[in-house]
Amino acid sequence: MSLRRSASRLSYIRFYHHHQYSTGIAWQPLPTLPKSTVTVFRTHAFKPAKPYIFPTGTFSNFPAIEKWFKPTIHNPQALTLNEQHLAPYGDTMVPLEYTSPSANDGTSTETSFQRGSAPLALFISWVALATSPNAGPSASASRLYLAQAPLPILPAPLHSDLPVPELVVQAGKGDLYDSSLWLGVAPTYTPLHRDPNPNLFIQLAGTKVVRLLKTEAGDAVFERVKKTVGSEGGGSKAFRGEEMMKGKERELLERAVWGDGGREAVNGGLEAELKAGDGIFIPQGWWHSIKGIGDGVTGSVNWWFQ
Repeated sequence: MSLRRSASRLSYIRFYHHHQYSTGIAWQPLPTLPKSTVTVFRTHAFKPAKPYIFPTGTFSNFPAIEKWFKPTIHNPQALTLNEQHLAPYGDTMVPLEYTSPSANDGTSTETSFQRGSAPLALFISWVALATSPNAGPSASASRLYLAQAPLPILPAPLHSDLPVPELVVQAGKGDLYDSSLWLGVAPTYTPLHRDPNPNLFIQLAGTKVVRLLKTEAGDAVFERVKKTVGSEGGGSKAFRGEEMMKGKERELLERAVWGDGGREAVNGGLEAELKAGDGIFIPQGWWHSIKGIGDGVTGSVNWWFQ
C-alpha cells in the first residue's frame, strides 16, 4: 500500500449521532465521579474497578487542547489540525490506519483495512483536505486514522503537550504500561475489545461516544460474533486486532454494540459522550467500543497503568 497515493482518494462514510443508533434497549449513562481528586478517584473508581466519567472539563488544561487544533474556516464548530504548531515535526514517523470500501463502485459494505507508518506531514495534509469546504464525496472514500501512537515517539515539544495526569501516577502503584495518541476526522471507530490494564482516556478535540460492557456481557457478545463468522475459540480479544477492523467480524461487532443487533449486548451496558477536556476511567477487563461523531477532527489520548 502507498499511503501517499491513497491519501488523496477519500470519500464520506456516513455515521449517525449516537442517539440515533437503535439497540432496542437504552444504554445507561456512565456515572460521574463526585470529584476528580486522587483520593476520590482511588476510592470510588480505581480500587473497586468501576468505570466513571470525570466531572466536565476536568482535563481542559491540557496544552494540546489549545495548541494542536483550530476551528475550520467554513464551520467554527468543527476543528482541524493547527498546522503552524504541528508542521515543524512533520518528519516524525507515526502509525496510520488506512480504510476504504472494498469495491470502488460504492456498493460494497466490506471494508479494506491496512496499517502502515508514514511521516506526520502526510497525515496533516490529509486532514487539511478532509476538513476543507471543498471536500466532497469523491474526496473521502478512503480514510486515515493516526491510531494507538505511543507518546514516546513524539518529539519532546509535542510530548510535553500531553503530560501524564497525576491520577495515573498517584492512584495506584505508579506503574505506567503504555500510552496512545488518537487523531482522525469523524467518523472514527474502535471495535469492541478489552484492555489488559486500567485505562484513563481523555478527549482532546471533537466528540466521542464510548460504550462499555462488564466482562461477562462482553465475553458473550464476542464469542457470539466469533461463532457466527466461523471462528469459535479462535481469534484474539486483543485491542484493535486486525480481524476486528475488516470483513464480517467488524460488521457484526459494530452491529452488536451500535446497531439493531445490540438487544442482548446492552444488558448492563453503559455509555458516555466525551468532549474536549472530558475523561473516563475504564477498568481492566471492561469491554468497550468507541466512535468519533460529528464534524471535523477528533483527538484523544490515554494511559494504561496500575
